[in-house]
Amino acid sequence: MSEIIDVKNLVLIYSDGTKAVDNISFNVQEGEFFGFLGPNGAGKSTTIKILTTLLRKTAGTVSVAGFDLDKQAADIRKIIGVQSQETTVDGDLTGRENITLQGHFHQMDPDEIKKRVNELVGLVGLEAAADRRARNYSGGMKKRLDLATALVHKPKLLFLDEPTTGLDPQSRSTIWSYLEKLNKEEDITIFLTTQYLEEADKLCKRLSIIDSGKIVASGSPVELKREIGADSIRISLENCQRDINKAKELIKSLTDVTQIIDSEECLTVYAKNAGLLIADIVRALDSSDIRIASVTFSSPSLDDVFMKHTGKRIRTEELVKAPSPMWGGARR
Repeated sequence: MSEIIDVKNLVLIYSDGTKAVDNISFNVQEGEFFGFLGPNGAGKSTTIKILTTLLRKTAGTVSVAGFDLDKQAADIRKIIGVQSQETTVDGDLTGRENITLQGHFHQMDPDEIKKRVNELVGLVGLEAAADRRARNYSGGMKKRLDLATALVHKPKLLFLDEPTTGLDPQSRSTIWSYLEKLNKEEDITIFLTTQYLEEADKLCKRLSIIDSGKIVASGSPVELKREIGADSIRISLENCQRDINKAKELIKSLTDVTQIIDSEECLTVYAKNAGLLIADIVRALDSSDIRIASVTFSSPSLDDVFMKHTGKRIRTEELVKAPSPMWGGARR
């Protein structure tokens, strides 16, 4: 399998001195569903704008489908499709007219455009609404139409910049199904940026986790979670600043604890058989009069991977499958 994207030592520094992309390197294989996972402001959108020729890089080398970004930007634009965070559909046009217009922008043959439009309204499930003005579409329908316009010229490589942000869970699931179909059945390479853990876990065969312009981890979701090697126990103390060091000493002495790190809650403990260990932790802290505000635990997740490398969690607009507290607010 050949590389369709090859990025080496990429840097983007804005005019105010902000280093939005900080010397990152990665590659994407042809036919792959590749993801960039990270919080808002991590550098995801900046990277995608560079790769799609919309933003000039400061340093580094980029090759897309064998074309040099600096010398062959026009060639790159011909073989890529792009869907940005904000939908770009024209509300005064029907769904069918929006897709047709994009076909004309790509200088496609009129007969080819007509055939392609019919294919795409079926692909994204807009047959019944294709001849209605797009201003009357729901948010999810507009996202699906936007996706269709990005596909009209049959791109080899599709860039999606947080395509499901702001959608309800049902609409998001629908978009996921279309994207999986595109990747598997149409053999389109997909480069996805997202801040949703579940989205990256479900769709991406391989991903890079980015924070503050730097790639902090790369691999398949399974590989990245396997690196954690243990369940996580998140502990919030009523007086974290006063008790954190003593709590660490007590927890380290317990069997099966593999790692303890400072976290936004206060402490995160990685351990085998975390469910069985929680009672021991509670007893140990209680015996030293260290009061617990809450305790939660979960199996390894991409959020745990992110926290292990950055010491913080990915903040999103909404929580995805957040663990339920086992103890909360109780004075012990």
